[in-house]
Amino acid sequence: MLDTLKATKVAVIGLGGVGSWCAESLVRSGVGQLMLVDSDRVSITNVNRQLMATTKTEGEVKVAVLAERLREINPTVKLDVRQEIYDETSAAGFKLEKYDYIIDCIDSLPCKAALIRHALSIPTATLFASMGAALKMDPFQVRATEFRKIEGDGLARALRQKFKKTGGFPARKFTCVWSPEHRENLGDILQPDATDTWGSKKARINGTVAHTTAIFGFSLAGLVLQDVELNVLGRSTPLRGLD
Repeated sequence: MLDTLKATKVAVIGLGGVGSWCAESLVRSGVGQLMLVDSDRVSITNVNRQLMATTKTEGEVKVAVLAERLREINPTVKLDVRQEIYDETSAAGFKLEKYDYIIDCIDSLPCKAALIRHALSIPTATLFASMGAALKMDPFQVRATEFRKIEGDGLARALRQKFKKTGGFPARKFTCVWSPEHRENLGDILQPDATDTWGSKKARINGTVAHTTAIFGFSLAGLVLQDVELNVLGRSTPLRGLD
């Protein structure tokens, strides 16, 4: 099992409150090869939920800070570190066909839809995706479900609408981590701030807490490990924790 994990290749795309915890969990569990993708730098607004965000790392490149931490955990881990935006125009350059697992932790709807379509077009890769973690407080409602069976998640609903408008649903099914918890949207309306490149791109900030985003990330990592276990041990039972 450990030898298989060492040889397993995982691409984690989006290293925010979900993706950063997912990447660390994968490395601590023995996964030996990762691609880390995120275009942003650490903002003070990330400190409440993102693994590598502290007052000392504010302003630094997220993928670089996270990569340094992961190498301290496992000096032999192989990392492909990319401070880039994944979108339809850049997709080919990521060479996702080289990876066994693709983890979607993207917030942007167009980029997320493009990644899902791309990942599901690769027959040798398994996709796991995160739905919306913002506004979620109850860790006991987080679960894994096939995308088409998700009900009550705003991001999943928006993705369905996006797919319908752009050629229909992807041909292959895929599993998502999500929560049905509903909380009123009380996010702050942002005022333009030329000094804050992160905030200037968003119209509203929704509250998020570390324990929920981390559980989303750990759950995605758990899906990878369970799938590796299934393939190695030849288990015929369904993956634990799936609806």
